[in-house]
Amino acid sequence: MLKDLLYLGLGSAVLLKEKVESELETLKEKGKISEDDIKQIIQNAKEKGKDEEDRVKSIIKEALKDVIDELNLATKEDIQNLEKKFEK
Repeated sequence: MLKDLLYLGLGSAVLLKEKVESELETLKEKGKISEDDIKQIIQNAKEKGKDEEDRVKSIIKEALKDVIDELNLATKEDIQNLEKKFEK
């Protein structure tokens, strides 16, 4: 199910990107927008996308930490601490 959601999200993003590029090209052909404006719009969209990616990664990371804590699973740090205890 998670894989399906990921594919749906990526597919939607690709379709949206193609639609936006097409609309921007149409506006350019009609003389309503310049090439520089298009580049700026695309750059702004990329920056916002990167910011959103960072935000989502942070949320997922926190959620995973909560799940690990809730399930009482050992973390890498826990295992390293145990290894250090047994080395002595």
